[in-house]
Amino acid sequence: MKKIVSLVVIIMMISCKSKAVLAESIATNIIESDKIIQSHYNNKFEFSTLYIKANAKYEDENNSQNVTAEIKIKKDEKILVSIRFLGITMAKALITPTKVQYYEKLGGKYFEGDYASLSQWLGTDLDFNKVQNLLIGQALDNLKDSKYSATIIDKLYKLDDIKDSITKKSYFFEAENFLLKKQEFNQPTQDRKLQISYPEYQKLSDKIVPLNFSIEAQQKKGKTNIDIDYKNITFNEEFSFPYSVPDGYERIYIN
Repeated sequence: MKKIVSLVVIIMMISCKSKAVLAESIATNIIESDKIIQSHYNNKFEFSTLYIKANAKYEDENNSQNVTAEIKIKKDEKILVSIRFLGITMAKALITPTKVQYYEKLGGKYFEGDYASLSQWLGTDLDFNKVQNLLIGQALDNLKDSKYSATIIDKLYKLDDIKDSITKKSYFFEAENFLLKKQEFNQPTQDRKLQISYPEYQKLSDKIVPLNFSIEAQQKKGKTNIDIDYKNITFNEEFSFPYSVPDGYERIYIN
């Protein structure tokens, strides 16, 4: 079951190593949290559709897999991910604002449901907007909806959500364009931690996009790492979103 859920999580990724890495700056002087947030959102990422080809590596204590991923996004409406191994489609997922659907060939199984199960597995609430933000290098949450304390840690601006919540949230930004470098979600009482890192960015036309990112999910039953490299990215093209579960597949339920 963990392996199947991980295929869905792989849904979320990108990179373009042939492009120049965007220069970044280190944080030296403390500034107000509101200014950090506004500067982060000044990095506009407007598009109607987004097409991504990526390499992805999944690893846990018992398993390691290298696959390719094709990701299609129609902004604010749907995301289609196809996972391939040696050119063969092994899994496919369709994400919309109301539900998550996917199937995987290896076990002949499929899933259809809401975000609750994936949220529980990752240790943070998920919805369509957060998945979309993950793919384009934006903070998962709307940072304007909460209050934060601002510090400098490891030459990055760090925002800590000051709300009294079971989930502790932190966001890290570089100082040139206030690009998101890392976001962390901790649930100490449940021994859960999710970290999402963006090592490099590039500029394509007027858009700044990640070159790569990694997800590290840790909880009592073990640790999972997913590394994504975007190989090709195109914007605002017309394409279809074909998805249908093959005949004979067994429906599964994630607890």
